[in-house]
Amino acid sequence: MVITVGELGWEKRQFGHRARLALSPAENLLIDEQAHAARTVWNCLHAWWQMMPKEKRTLANADAAIRQARKEIDFLAVLPAQAAQAVLKTYFQAWKNCWDGRADAPNFKGRLRSVMSVDIPQGRDLQIKRVHRRWGMASIPKAGRVRFCWTKDLPVGNKANADNRITGARLVKDHLGWHLAFRVQSLEARPASHPGAQVGIDAGVNLPLALSDGNHQDHGRAPRLPDGSADRDKWLTAEEKGKLLRLERRAAQRRTHRKPGERTSRRLHRTYDQIRGLRAKATRRHRDWQHKTTTALARTYGVMVVEALTITNMVRSARGTIAEPGTGVAQKAGLNRSISQEAWGRTVTMLTYKAGRYGGTLHKVSAPHTSRRCSACGFVTPGSRQDQATFVCRNPGCGWSGNADFNAARNILHLYRMGHALVPAAGRAVVRRDKRVKPATAR
Repeated sequence: MVITVGELGWEKRQFGHRARLALSPAENLLIDEQAHAARTVWNCLHAWWQMMPKEKRTLANADAAIRQARKEIDFLAVLPAQAAQAVLKTYFQAWKNCWDGRADAPNFKGRLRSVMSVDIPQGRDLQIKRVHRRWGMASIPKAGRVRFCWTKDLPVGNKANADNRITGARLVKDHLGWHLAFRVQSLEARPASHPGAQVGIDAGVNLPLALSDGNHQDHGRAPRLPDGSADRDKWLTAEEKGKLLRLERRAAQRRTHRKPGERTSRRLHRTYDQIRGLRAKATRRHRDWQHKTTTALARTYGVMVVEALTITNMVRSARGTIAEPGTGVAQKAGLNRSISQEAWGRTVTMLTYKAGRYGGTLHKVSAPHTSRRCSACGFVTPGSRQDQATFVCRNPGCGWSGNADFNAARNILHLYRMGHALVPAAGRAVVRRDKRVKPATAR
């Protein structure tokens, strides 16, 4: 009798792991050239797409155009052929995401604003080998063998098989340098049903994650400004904040000496790089806090309920139009910055896949009136939400007071228990749709 993987209670999972590369100056320059060539291939594809009629926008025609461009343009030859094919697949997938309503239309990639990356589609081309407790070696096309930091066990050598293996990787550059992001496929046991309790979670600005049982998750060391909003550089130390202020003043001073139309000097570019490095350090610390916090929540609770927020609408400007100018524009701009810095969407994404990993479920409920309704009496009384952090019920027969985010978290859990939850966002109750069915049809 043939027993499938599903009958045994096992399932294939894919996850990513990023390792920092130790490159020589020549290797760093070569991979930079490959990344710029990949960006140029994307831009050429976009120009070709806009120029061609609809009936000729096919994968075969685009592939022929890329091959012709690699022959005619010399600097595109530094990009491996498989990496160019990966750019083609990514571009067509971007249009599919746009047509399905999951993303905006693709656009040209700028030299300074786009992320530099090169794809390595085949995992077997990497030839990974561990040479030291802290170092490993991998083969990069046209760059040779390079070293990377070994911080996590990878399925290589005798540990690799058809179910546990590295399917590919991507070279990604940030302000720390080049990293190798592995795509790992593993066979893991399907988790049992989580016995944990139910909890409502409200993502806020004054309190990052407010829980309905009072076990709130705060940043701990994050200071607050006089208006109650979060400090922009809360993830930096006092010394790093002072350095950032000096760099911003230096950049402003050097900008004043630049004549109109004159190219940016190397000194100013170096100052910009230092500022971006400090910003990136704060982002990494915030992301580390998000990973640790969401993992702890997924391990503790069996059912997590969040709001179905449309964050892009929440961070729109209140400037208005010339005929009807908005009010409180500066205050709304500060709130928008605080919402963007908290990265609510990334927190929900982490809870989504971690809930399924530990056997729990994550549900979403409608967001309207969750922050204005009193969780004790259930009435929406005007004026109860006094400010960003305080809620005092104006109902004469109630008078409950407490943290506004805590009140919203209790309302979120109540909506779920009353049966007003939307389709489960992740976990055991999710039924995966067929790949050929579009999301709109599946709903």
